[in-house]
Amino acid sequence: MSTRDERGLSRRELFTRSAAAGLGLVVYANTRTAFGQKKKVSKFITVSHSVNTSVYAPHMVAEAMGFFADEGLGVTFVVPGGGARVAQLVAGRQVGYGLGDSAHVLKISERGKPTEMILGTDTRCSYANIMVRKELWDQGLNTVEKLATMKRPGGEPRIIAATRIGSGTWVYGNYVLSQFHANGKSVNDQVKWIGGGGTTTMLGGLKSGQFDAIMCVPEWIDAAVGGGYGTVLFDVSSRAAWDRVFGANIPTTVGYALKETANEDEKVTQAYVTAMYRAMQWIKGRTPGEIYEKIGPKFMAEFKREDVEKTLKYYQNIFNYDLIVTPKDFAAGKKVWVPRATKKDWAYDEVVDMRFVKQAMKA
Repeated sequence: MSTRDERGLSRRELFTRSAAAGLGLVVYANTRTAFGQKKKVSKFITVSHSVNTSVYAPHMVAEAMGFFADEGLGVTFVVPGGGARVAQLVAGRQVGYGLGDSAHVLKISERGKPTEMILGTDTRCSYANIMVRKELWDQGLNTVEKLATMKRPGGEPRIIAATRIGSGTWVYGNYVLSQFHANGKSVNDQVKWIGGGGTTTMLGGLKSGQFDAIMCVPEWIDAAVGGGYGTVLFDVSSRAAWDRVFGANIPTTVGYALKETANEDEKVTQAYVTAMYRAMQWIKGRTPGEIYEKIGPKFMAEFKREDVEKTLKYYQNIFNYDLIVTPKDFAAGKKVWVPRATKKDWAYDEVVDMRFVKQAMKA
């Protein structure tokens, strides 16, 4: 017989869940509140988000504050290091629920596995920012249009990096640049896109001059601006800048599941969504410091506290506290997603299911 640890999972179960999702994953399990109180658990579930950063704070808060346990759930987090991997885990039913890019819901559904957004945690895309090398800014490249009009030496197009071609950074970056025009055509038609990889290579490529501009998350802005080699060219934290390009809120980060997963045990899905709703309400009324105290030491200890608090404050300004994905917001998102992320013009009711959120709001 396997020996169960105090968290309610046997070592064999932990190994199986981790191995099923792939090597090198970070797995967390807990059935205690943030105050160390044991909770009664009636159902174990496995959920996933890509990396432990502030955009996924609702997941971490729901676990740390005992909201999952309050709903009778023992939750194991699988953290595979990339949003596409989360989508693969959900599609393969290796995890029940994912928190990640809304476009993945459409991609999984397009491949014949009906999937739905069951909650939305933000209103703007935090990685639609564009940062330009500071020396170019100092030379006058200080508008998006100038990515087209100020060519590289020799007349070559400016190079802009996404994490990889086809990624979320590429999808949103293509859309942003398509909304600006110069020389009689869109800026997007006049730049060269390249895959830049992760944090080290993206920032290193900008600093060295390999890239003229990069798509970036808030953490990269802090690093490049603080390091003196980057300046923000398009900033989604500006409501005016966002509305000028997108025109409305967009559910970029969503909780999602295969339809069969969401429907086969509606009580479990409801418990997951209710815990997430409670987490969002808790986050809304707290300072970044208070949030860090609950989730920082366990989940983000590799980052400096001041850096985590800064990004938590950033996300508090764009979080979607009621978790509702509206038809209007979905329609705004489709302008970005179709055809860049999916070829099908999805109807709202095909891939969005807000009944669990609406019930959570009544609890």
